[in-house]
Amino acid sequence: MMSELKHGIAWNDSFKLGYEQVDSQHYRLFELLSELVGECIDGSNVPGISETLDFLVNYTVQHFYDEESLQVQYNYPDYRRHKELHEKFKVAVGDLVDRFAESGSADELKKDINRVVVCWLISHIQQEDKRIGNHIREVTERGDRLSVPE
Repeated sequence: MMSELKHGIAWNDSFKLGYEQVDSQHYRLFELLSELVGECIDGSNVPGISETLDFLVNYTVQHFYDEESLQVQYNYPDYRRHKELHEKFKVAVGDLVDRFAESGSADELKKDINRVVVCWLISHIQQEDKRIGNHIREVTERGDRLSVPE
């Protein structure tokens, strides 16, 4: 399934890992980014942009927590490095939010959203998250014992 291309952002099934919770969260992130870019293009509703940006940040934090819990449950061997990637991304997004709060410039935010967030998300899902999906499938097929999430 491919969603309608909006503001240069579209979900397609090549992003699926095969795990409903993670896939639905990734899909929602694409929707939020598209909404945010649309608001930036319009540029007339700075409070709305701030609200969407805050929601995106909070949603991303929850998504990373859920994804990391899944990695722990399935004893993902590259968990620490993957978690570091998430932490660096949170810092980059925090910087983006701070710059927008200072400037209020929807045009600058739109450029940064595409450069920092959209490109990172697509690359991260297709490279890093796919490795998690492959690992989980292997563990499941072997019937390995799973860790109990904290």
